[in-house]
Amino acid sequence: MDDVAAPGRESGLSGDQARSGTLLGGTLENLQEAAIAVDDDGLIVAVNSAARSLLGREDSELVGQDFHDLLHRDRYGHSVPRTRCRMRKALLTGDTRHGDAEWFARGDGTLVQLSWLVTPYAPAPGGTGALAMLYAPEQPDVRHSEGGHSAPLTELDRLALLAETTTQLTSTLDVDEALHRLAALTVPRLADWAVFDLLTERDEVRRVLVMEHKDGILVERDDLQGPMPPVPAESPMPLSRALRGAASSLAGPATYQGPPDSGIAVEQQRLFTATGMHSAAIAPIRGLRDVLGALTLGRAQRHDAFTPADLPLLEDLTRRAGLALDNARLYQRQRKVAETMQRHLLPQLPVLPGLEMTARYVPAPDASSVGGDWYDAFALAAHAHALAIGDVVGHDLDAAAGMAQVRNMLRAFAWSHPEATPSAVVTRLDEAVMHIAEVPMATMILARLTLGDDTLWRLRWTNAGHPPPLLIAHDGQTSYLDEAHGILLGTGVTGPRPDAVTVLPPQATLLLYTDGLVESPHHSIDHGLDRLRRHAASLAHRPLDSFCDLLLDQVRPSDNDDDVAMIALRTPLPYDPPDPRGRQIEWG
Repeated sequence: MDDVAAPGRESGLSGDQARSGTLLGGTLENLQEAAIAVDDDGLIVAVNSAARSLLGREDSELVGQDFHDLLHRDRYGHSVPRTRCRMRKALLTGDTRHGDAEWFARGDGTLVQLSWLVTPYAPAPGGTGALAMLYAPEQPDVRHSEGGHSAPLTELDRLALLAETTTQLTSTLDVDEALHRLAALTVPRLADWAVFDLLTERDEVRRVLVMEHKDGILVERDDLQGPMPPVPAESPMPLSRALRGAASSLAGPATYQGPPDSGIAVEQQRLFTATGMHSAAIAPIRGLRDVLGALTLGRAQRHDAFTPADLPLLEDLTRRAGLALDNARLYQRQRKVAETMQRHLLPQLPVLPGLEMTARYVPAPDASSVGGDWYDAFALAAHAHALAIGDVVGHDLDAAAGMAQVRNMLRAFAWSHPEATPSAVVTRLDEAVMHIAEVPMATMILARLTLGDDTLWRLRWTNAGHPPPLLIAHDGQTSYLDEAHGILLGTGVTGPRPDAVTVLPPQATLLLYTDGLVESPHHSIDHGLDRLRRHAASLAHRPLDSFCDLLLDQVRPSDNDDDVAMIALRTPLPYDPPDPRGRQIEWG
């Protein structure tokens, strides 16, 4: 028959098995229900068109595959352990067995709930195997108890859900991510809808997330989210009580049919109408000290209603959610404090006539938005300015505090001796770091920038264990300024520190940066430096702000776990001073 596959060797079956499978397929077409023949190893050898239609798969996706591994799932879409699968046991032992309302995976990734019958069947003359029949269950998709309510999860299922919830929620410090994870764990496993109402630090209520299970996927309903009225002090309505920290309770459309006693009751009427929920369970989300909000699970497509027996599980879930949200909010408060601290620690750049200057700071991805990386620029004299960039070990509040100490001491030493060489200032700073500052180790570059009589800018610098500055000429030629390299700060090793001097060409770009821009756990520092050099050369004609932004975007390693500081300056076009005799002097 044309619609029966003739499986070949690419399916994993031998030639004899393939020919037998073709004959079997023709026989199975006489059956109206979905029929799948397997051999004594549990591999599919033939299917009929009803099975292909029911499972949404072609013959090439079925024949030669292990029936159990490919198709059989639990209610959550996970593979059923072989040792617990009655169907696989029947297939392999030649017994006749029947099962009701079990889950099978379709080709599009969705699950279909089917009953099954397995009976011995010879897929080839002299061979052994079995025939599996799949058909729609007589009972509804959701199991019911005698009262018409949803049967509770088994103790094993309940423990597995709570364990998964703990794992999912404790692995993120982002409030939105935690809520989305909890929604995915509960919908559609327990309900068709998940609604999260959270209290802000000012005791305002906001409906931050509404998730619906629709057509096999989770859909966020933005139209049902947003600010909510304040929590009434005495309202007996379920959501109001939950937001005050009272025990969990059940609700339905009838709960909110009467005259509303508050603005929250009006919003709940709207929610039940818009979602079609006929049953809901509402529980408070409690933190260690305060009520953080409430979780509402609602059923609309499922016909069974929540019962009081469902509430303990919901309270276990919200208890874990409360701890996760507490941690996430604490982290976000610390992050906000850190961001404020960082803004005060990083300086405003001075304005130098004719010279462009800009800086960037990007915090470590998984830290508290501050770290030991820093930059500075300040005036020393009329035509002399200091440039500095450094990195104190660590990327946390301690590192930021140490960075502030080093930066402030550096400013004091440099300002008190404006004519001192950079190496002399850094030598004195190193001594102070060892005896005064609470800094384990640090790297840095200190440079003195001066404007000469020839209108060209000169850079004199010393390097204390830091990645070398990069000079990019206007024509795209690049060079690392790797002279004047000395030992990092805080080692206790004393010795002379070198200085180096270079003239910065007109329209050249000088880049000072920290190692977070070039270092990666999976590549050498040489690889990162070469990558920076090539990208910087390609961006030589970009405006300075665009130059820095694109470097961060293109060069910073994707697996970077450190903060990044950058300071860049660009020299002006050569200036042609007037000749005293009335002629312009041209500079080459």
